[in-house]
Amino acid sequence: MTSRLFPFFILLISLLTACNKDGVSPAEALPGDTWFPLKINGVDLSVQLALTPAEQQRGLMYRDSLDPEGGMIFAYRDPQRMSFWMANTRIPLDIGFFDEKGVLLEIHQLIPFDTKSISSQTDAALFAIETNRGWYASKGLYPGAKIDMKLLAEALQQRGMDPERYRITDY
Repeated sequence: MTSRLFPFFILLISLLTACNKDGVSPAEALPGDTWFPLKINGVDLSVQLALTPAEQQRGLMYRDSLDPEGGMIFAYRDPQRMSFWMANTRIPLDIGFFDEKGVLLEIHQLIPFDTKSISSQTDAALFAIETNRGWYASKGLYPGAKIDMKLLAEALQQRGMDPERYRITDY
């Protein structure tokens, strides 16, 4: 009987050691490491979509750099007050919180390895976009700027998601 349980214990030990203390595997990557074009007020940005809880928990952890025109968008199904932290994240970032119409509500700086949560001031956020520190300001993007929702809908569809699940209906 012990020999039958041995493969189970090996699998269990492998799973437990594959993740760090946050429960996130450094080896995990987003599906196909796919990048999608996005625009905010006509400014180009190449983004990865963090849609599943695992993708959202991992975010940009363990990366050494981010393309100067790259970012990550976190899409949720319901507006909410969002909180982000920078555990295991080496890159200085800015985060922009957007409402369901794609309007930029606020921008915050994120500090590498900081485990203190940064929360949106509003409970109307539906999307968050992380970029390199200073990207929003360098592009002249401030609250009121707007995501091109057609491009976001197309990116969601390419990931096999229905944009309506993320309240994108008019694009």
